[in-house]
Amino acid sequence: MMRSVFCQLILLLLLASAALAAPISGKEPLKVKSDNLTADNEKKTATFEGKVVAHQGELTLYTDRLVVSSDGEGNELSKVEAFGNVRILQGNRQATGGHAVYDPKRGVILLDGNPKVMAGEDVITGKVITYFINEQRSVVTGGPKERVEAVIHPGGKNVGAKP
Repeated sequence: MMRSVFCQLILLLLLASAALAAPISGKEPLKVKSDNLTADNEKKTATFEGKVVAHQGELTLYTDRLVVSSDGEGNELSKVEAFGNVRILQGNRQATGGHAVYDPKRGVILLDGNPKVMAGEDVITGKVITYFINEQRSVVTGGPKERVEAVIHPGGKNVGAKP
């Protein structure tokens, strides 16, 4: 019984990881809609503001503001940061929080501001959820006033699902 719950917890973390990693995968075009776009060639940033919806393949990201930064070498992506009411949807997986940062050089996605990842009925929360893309692992940390919490439904819809 304990092994089954442990396996389901690992599966939930993998599903959470997949939900967080999805924005950077795939060769499909990234489509972004917002109320405003401010591009700064000197700082090499593009800031989308107001009811931002970014869509790529099966993944959709909603946020109040999205800042995309590139470095000087070939305009490679250096950072993507979402501020306010962050919601990432893919299939039956959803990640929410107040703030998210994707660092492609380190291969890390960080979700904070009351982060929560849901896969079907299963939920995991903490103070910060960090996904290490290249290592296929997640770390969920708590804080002094909030602990990590996982709600797993044994035998639920997600058992055996691929991340």
